[in-house]
Amino acid sequence: MSTSKTLDKIYKQLYSAFGPRNWWPGETPFEVVIGAILTQNTNWTNVEKAIHNLKEAKELTSKKLYEIDTSELAEHIRPSGYFNIKAKRIKNFINWLFKNYDGDLSKMFEQELPELRESLLSVNGIGPETADSILLYGGNKLTFVVDAYTHRIFKRHNLISEESTYDEIKIFFEENIPADVSLYNEFHALIVKLGSEYCKPKKRCEKCPLNLFLSDV
Repeated sequence: MSTSKTLDKIYKQLYSAFGPRNWWPGETPFEVVIGAILTQNTNWTNVEKAIHNLKEAKELTSKKLYEIDTSELAEHIRPSGYFNIKAKRIKNFINWLFKNYDGDLSKMFEQELPELRESLLSVNGIGPETADSILLYGGNKLTFVVDAYTHRIFKRHNLISEESTYDEIKIFFEENIPADVSLYNEFHALIVKLGSEYCKPKKRCEKCPLNLFLSDV
């Protein structure tokens, strides 16, 4: 079976098992962007608490986050963990946004994808996964998001190697599935669901939607 057909079958199997994930949760693109930074090294429940705090304090705008003191921001986002580090990363992003786009997220997303992604990756604290999450889920840009779940799941099923890099896995998907933003969105969200429930460091293969399905791939 070709790689493209294999990935198509995997997607359909996951979609059948889990249904649409409606990911990324967020009321505005800006909320999605801040959530993408906050979700580093934590779970989404903790991110929601931090986002709630920012909303309650009426600080969830680019202007407010530009003006707020880093230590005060850290207190608002304390539930997300590593809050001092994340506060600095948010400030780095916001300062970059104002320097390059006058603090206007919509102006940022008007830039062409390759140049914008490269520029985002120059921001201290914004790595490939965070950058691609911002671009795909915040800006509807055609870029596939790779995370630890992606590496673990597809390595275990011998579709990628242990040594595969972020960019190699990203290319693996982008070359073998249709170039469609909604598909990229849903596929990554389904991978997260599978990884968080079944394909953990300690495998739970018995009831995994891909268990019998992938045995003959």
